[in-house]
Amino acid sequence: MEFAEVVRRRRMVRNYDPDRPVPPEVVDRLLAHALRAPSAGFAQGWGFLVLEEPADRALFWSAATPDGGGRERWLTGMRRAPLIVVPHANRDAYLDRYAEPDKGWADRAEERWPVPYWYVDTGFAALMMLLTAVDEGLGACFFGIPPQRTGAYREAFGVPPELHPIGAITIGYRAVDHRSPSLRRGRRPVQDVVRRGRWS
Repeated sequence: MEFAEVVRRRRMVRNYDPDRPVPPEVVDRLLAHALRAPSAGFAQGWGFLVLEEPADRALFWSAATPDGGGRERWLTGMRRAPLIVVPHANRDAYLDRYAEPDKGWADRAEERWPVPYWYVDTGFAALMMLLTAVDEGLGACFFGIPPQRTGAYREAFGVPPELHPIGAITIGYRAVDHRSPSLRRGRRPVQDVVRRGRWS
């Protein structure tokens, strides 16, 4: 598939065929492409939890999602995904990397960073997986883990304290799903979001 077509087709998919697992070689490509994402100082401060077994996926949904709250229909389709990948950011990997001699921030001060690149770079890696899923004929959806569920998620999967989940990605073969009502807002036109030369 041409890259422009991959970008055009990318959308958040919220319902999957539970009887079609993602082939192992495709899972490997998803992860290999995630590792090609850019990272500040080539710190590569990320970690990915891959959940393919039914028991592991069930544990994820139990630990990481809220009960009730009117989201049942959305979660029903998401729970059918045969693959969940949870990207994690490691702040310490960046602070350590930039304390090395070629960077020279020996004090590891987080205040030196204009934005937390550990989250930005892990988001880049997640986007690489979303685009790869489209290229492989799959659907995928990135979504957040509610803050009040992060502790339960960590405990369920033994996530080390230095790794911070930035969300999760469901991946699988698409089933008929409901388009998000948010799409009615329409895509913002280029002239509303792009300025050339100066802002005003």
